[in-house]
Amino acid sequence: MPADALSAEALDGLVEEFITREGTDYGQREFSLEDKRSGVLRQLQRGEVAIVFELESESTTLVTKQELRLLDV
Repeated sequence: MPADALSAEALDGLVEEFITREGTDYGQREFSLEDKRSGVLRQLQRGEVAIVFELESESTTLVTKQELRLLDV
């Protein structure tokens, strides 16, 4: 799903959920929430992160390219 198919509020919510998701690792350096948000938006533009709508749960989430490959299995 393209990012521009969502409202700004919906996209912000998905990005925030992705940033705060347990297990998300940003390495040794501390980043502000805005830095993380900008980074996720760049990853979306580059195709490193995708927006996925799950029919069964009727929910939308962000997944990394690696997670997306696992979903396709």
